Amino acid sequence: MQSFNIQDCILYEDKDILVCHKPAGVAVQSARFGMADMESSLKNHLALKTPGKMPYLGIIHRLDQPVEGVLVFAKTPKAAAELNRQITSKTVTKEYLAVTAQLPEEKQGHLEDYLKKDNRTNSSSVVTPKTPGAKKASLDYSIQEEIKDERTATGKRILVKIILDTGRHHQIRVQMAHKGMPLLGDRKYNAADKSGLPLGLCSCHLAFRHPANGKKMEFKVTPKGETFKGFLTL
Repeated sequence: MQSFNIQDCILYEDKDILVCHKPAGVAVQSARFGMADMESSLKNHLALKTPGKMPYLGIIHRLDQPVEGVLVFAKTPKAAAELNRQITSKTVTKEYLAVTAQLPEEKQGHLEDYLKKDNRTNSSSVVTPKTPGAKKASLDYSIQEEIKDERTATGKRILVKIILDTGRHHQIRVQMAHKGMPLLGDRKYNAADKSGLPLGLCSCHLAFRHPANGKKMEFKVTPKGETFKGFLTL
């Protein structure tokens, strides 16, 4: 995705926060030269409101470039500090929808692994708990729906809801692949996939407390990607 309209991405904005639906293919930060990213686009949006003033934008959490979904940004350092506190204390709800072609034995379950990031390859892998640099990663998954699709190796697509407990690098993609449920369209962790579909992963539900007034804020989005088309439960 070379360009996008940031106005179309904004779900909510006030003096403290900005909530967006990040499109798949757009980086959160530091995209290659000539490629728009969320940070620079939102800063341009804020700069137009207050000409001559350098806008503040705090990045609270991230999504991988091929992943779409809900993100919250802070418009003040105070708001950023409070949102980061909520992330650290695990009081922020983060739910994802994912698509795989492999049906697990258990329709729902809890995954707990230790992951290590390799900066050279920008990838993570499951390692033993005693591996230097290993970080604990956990999530809960539940199968939502199954539909036929001749483009996949198994002839089906399976929709999975994931509740994230930790926020490790490529966590969902790595843990699902390790469990035998690699995500469709994942070029890095599902190289055997020949479906031609884009990555089936979306941050669909985000809930947190407003950093200024403590009010519960909740945002849900429906995935727009081709990999999610046809599911009736969306």
